[in-house]
Amino acid sequence: MIEIVILVLIGRSFFKLADEHNQNKWVFAILGVVTYYASAFVFGLILGIADEVFNLGFAWDNALLLTFIAMPIGLGAVYLLYSALKRNWKKNVTIDKSEIHDIGRHPDEI
Repeated sequence: MIEIVILVLIGRSFFKLADEHNQNKWVFAILGVVTYYASAFVFGLILGIADEVFNLGFAWDNALLLTFIAMPIGLGAVYLLYSALKRNWKKNVTIDKSEIHDIGRHPDEI
């Protein structure tokens, strides 16, 4: 149940960010959710390889433990992507062509 709430919050935050910066809202909402799952999957692969190489004796039958281990990894990756997109979009501010002829004018003249 908590996974569903997390996925909705991730999708909604990416949707709002894309909307603020005039980007495709649904693509970035889905990208946020896919990033969450992809990072958890990659971490699971790394953990599985580490378990085989170093004989960690990890309990692979405990799904709840795996969920609680993968959740911070997924949320961290989503946060990094969100921050990178926000920083990149904030840098690339576009000027509306109808406002270009008003550059240099006093605000009272417009």
